[in-house]
Amino acid sequence: MSLLQWLLSKQLKHNKLKQKLSGFTLIELLVAMVISILVISPLLGFMVNILDNDRKEQVKTNTEQDVKSALEYIKRDLQESVYIYDADGINEIRKRLPKYTDKDSYFPVLVFWKRQFKEKGFNISATEQDDAFSYSLVAYYLIKDNNTTWSKAARIGRFHLSDGYGSTDAQKESTRDKGFQRFNLKSTGDLKTKMNKWEPKSSETITNTILTLSDYIDQTPIENTKNPAPACPTPPVTVPPTPAMQLIPKYGGSGDVAPTGSVNTRGFYVCVDSTNTAAEVYIRGNAMARMQDNNIDFDQNVTSQNSYFPASSIRVKGRGFIYTK
Repeated sequence: MSLLQWLLSKQLKHNKLKQKLSGFTLIELLVAMVISILVISPLLGFMVNILDNDRKEQVKTNTEQDVKSALEYIKRDLQESVYIYDADGINEIRKRLPKYTDKDSYFPVLVFWKRQFKEKGFNISATEQDDAFSYSLVAYYLIKDNNTTWSKAARIGRFHLSDGYGSTDAQKESTRDKGFQRFNLKSTGDLKTKMNKWEPKSSETITNTILTLSDYIDQTPIENTKNPAPACPTPPVTVPPTPAMQLIPKYGGSGDVAPTGSVNTRGFYVCVDSTNTAAEVYIRGNAMARMQDNNIDFDQNVTSQNSYFPASSIRVKGRGFIYTK
């Protein structure tokens, strides 16, 4: 190999080494970036879409479970009932229940008397106890106020007022809720008339409060085209005739049984047959309120959003009864 050939060989190797060390050109980098964007952007969009859909399905599921849990709780409570107030009864006793002065935000939808079980509530001796029962007045409220602790949807609250229990008058008095007074069956009239005359103890102030049972209940105002008022089912033709159930609240009606203000909604309503101590309870949730603060009303014409308002119902018959002459 001549000197000239040797120099050319060294120069070519040097040039190749320089090219390897110089990295990518600007054009190569731009091409790589464009390719990356074209590949990664759809993947990111796909992942965001999956996460968003998963979130939507999760809020639907949570809301549906809350509705069913609330119905199950009410069912167990209502099975112990001995008398359920129908629309006529609510119209009579609402003024004697809590939150009457805040009617636009609180409505007592389901009100009934039940036998309350008290484990070991009766002293047989100094060392032996037995179970006892006492009467309780229970009211389930539809609530829609401006309390920031809760969502912008409505909620269901439970109120109860219990009689005392024990083996002595002193024990019964100490365990009785303030304001409780048992219904009076000695007054004139039929059972419904007597129960509608109930009043709390006038010498005491009721101290029991309404506790929230379930949040994210549909608050959409009643509107003929978007959210029409419900109706109770037509009773079957029987002999003797089956009494027609009364709707509570009485939408479009008058008096204390008619909903006003923000509780004029069908998120929570009942159909009651006081004669047979039976009730159908309807609840509709609002999953939209879990995702956003605005545009959370139900519209039956927008079918794509109906799945965000899961609804369910139960029919319950009380196991007890009240006898009166």
